[in-house]
Amino acid sequence: MRPSLILPLFLLAATLAATVPAPFATAAPGLSPQSSSMGEVTVEVTPRIAAGREWQFEVAFNTHSQELNDDLEKSALLIADGKEVRPSGWKGDPPGGHHRKGVLSFAAPAPPPSSVELRIQRPGESAPRIFRWQVR
Repeated sequence: MRPSLILPLFLLAATLAATVPAPFATAAPGLSPQSSSMGEVTVEVTPRIAAGREWQFEVAFNTHSQELNDDLEKSALLIADGKEVRPSGWKGDPPGGHHRKGVLSFAAPAPPPSSVELRIQRPGESAPRIFRWQVR
């Protein structure tokens, strides 16, 4: 390749990369972060839903009164237009401590649902924490 073409091609590639949407949806209307405070524990969930094979939810737990020993791979459930989907993984802080965060993953529901509900059943709580979004 001629040296005189390297810089223009690099600039073109950088411009295209900046205009192509990221693989995850950002907090958009209807997909905004949600929070639930019960007792002395706050759970915050931010959906990162994108077209593809996996849906992700950023989950953060905060408290100053108890150990956070939740096992989200066992206690979380995604409801997509009435169909239950179990988590495929958790990447984040291990159980324990007063502050935990990570990403909870699910296989993308097929066909794409119009609404989703994430349920997290916490140890010692009688009802699950429920987070709902209209996807389309």
